[in-house]
Amino acid sequence: MATVNPPRGMRDILPADKTRRESVLSVIRDRYRSHGFDEIETPALEEYSRLHAGIGGDNEKLAYNVLRRGLDADAIRAGADDQAALADLGLRYDLTVPLARFYASNRAQLPGVFRAIQIGPVWRAERPQKGRYRQFVQCDIDIIGDDSARAEAELMVASLDAVDALGLEGATVRINDRRALDWMLDSFGFTVEERPGVLITIDKLDKIGPDGVAAELRERGAEASAVDAFEAFLRRPQTREYTPYGERQVRTALPEGAPDEIVQHLVGIGEAVAAGRGATDIPLVFDPFLVRGMGYYTGTIFELAHPSVSYSLGGGGRYDGMIGRFLGQQVPAVGFSLGFERLVDLVETGADAGAQSVVLVHDADVPVAELVAHKAALVATGARVRLERRTKNLKALLERSAADGYGAFATVVAGATTLELKPLA
Repeated sequence: MATVNPPRGMRDILPADKTRRESVLSVIRDRYRSHGFDEIETPALEEYSRLHAGIGGDNEKLAYNVLRRGLDADAIRAGADDQAALADLGLRYDLTVPLARFYASNRAQLPGVFRAIQIGPVWRAERPQKGRYRQFVQCDIDIIGDDSARAEAELMVASLDAVDALGLEGATVRINDRRALDWMLDSFGFTVEERPGVLITIDKLDKIGPDGVAAELRERGAEASAVDAFEAFLRRPQTREYTPYGERQVRTALPEGAPDEIVQHLVGIGEAVAAGRGATDIPLVFDPFLVRGMGYYTGTIFELAHPSVSYSLGGGGRYDGMIGRFLGQQVPAVGFSLGFERLVDLVETGADAGAQSVVLVHDADVPVAELVAHKAALVATGARVRLERRTKNLKALLERSAADGYGAFATVVAGATTLELKPLA
């Protein structure tokens, strides 16, 4: 028998799971809108040339491309080694590249500083495995047109507020600046040419430790004196003590002589976030070894952390150079993406929605008009109502209804004028 499963790496979302996902999205949307962000929508497809403009990092290699219309088998064989000749469109692999194109297309109709919400599916030709899908939802906010620390602070305050509203209090944001990374690598003596590979290795510091990083850098053939200097820096006392967040912690975590402009920018973000959160403790952790792999980041980068899990729940950064690729002039931009699929797995769903969801169980002899009237009366009160014919195994029917998110049921008999609602728990 042929299988009827969805394609590998993609999922069917059952009703109860869909309700859960929409509930989480509703909270996120509400908090983001309260912070002055406006939701937009962009197409699932973008021009091939835009998706492969060299700004999407490794994600460009994972893009699903769409063949040009009208190609026959001979044309496909002839263009087998030239993707650009075969494809003119592709499915978006993130929401940032489409946003940059959107802004370039609609700038005249947008405010000088534009605060955008984008929520939607993206597609990547990943190797399917637990927690990694080929189609998944991204949930982004971005600020375009503001090059000050205020933009980063607004993103962080709004995202922390959204996570709090989902019941995940205690989140923090790890923060760094790509300019600080570049300056640090330059101070150690790494060449510009070897820097991309060096960053890939540094990004493994939490997994393989200082010894592993130094060994891998040497295996890569990095400048020996630079590796020695970097290894000595890693072994300094308290190198990785980054809290509480403030100027002293930022300067201590970097080699001596860090540029004042970068340090003050990072400190300013922390002060603004503290003010926005109304807290004395700044929920930021400076990490000079935070890398993030996207090649389009030009300044501040950050990741959302929560004590309940070892992995990040989101992240982002400043990408001031991207929009200029489409518009012909530079426009500052910074964004924050929540890891929606990971958040959904952590959020506890409340019982309020289920309590207003009612199953009406009826025998076959109850007139249809009576059933519809009972249902309409409950719907008018704001309840969600499902009609179910009684089965021999009533327990199984009620268990399935509870799994679908229903919180109460009532038995309907012919001629009944009132219904007794009972909890499904």
